[in-house]
Amino acid sequence: MKVASLSVRKFDAAKMQKLNLFETERFFCDVYCLEPGQGQQVHTHAGSDKVYAVLEGSVVAQVAGEEQVLAAGEAVLAPAGSEHGIVNRGAQRAAVLVFMAPRP
Repeated sequence: MKVASLSVRKFDAAKMQKLNLFETERFFCDVYCLEPGQGQQVHTHAGSDKVYAVLEGSVVAQVAGEEQVLAAGEAVLAPAGSEHGIVNRGAQRAAVLVFMAPRP
């Protein structure tokens, strides 16, 4: 059995960090670590749903053309086929738990 800590963090001023916690043929779970100003470009996955759940800080999530500020403890679903991405527009670091299934 693999046990992962949700407190894992690694920040890099050059780019957003993706830290894998779990991965199978069907799904993955990562922690994204974002310095202020960093983000994930808007993109789509035709056959996969993605959930962004904020662990610390805040991010702006864009899903299907709508933007929403998410704070720690909040989550958003990006259904398969919808454009989605996140950006840290705040002054503090942000960490986001990301689930995606099925794995692209």
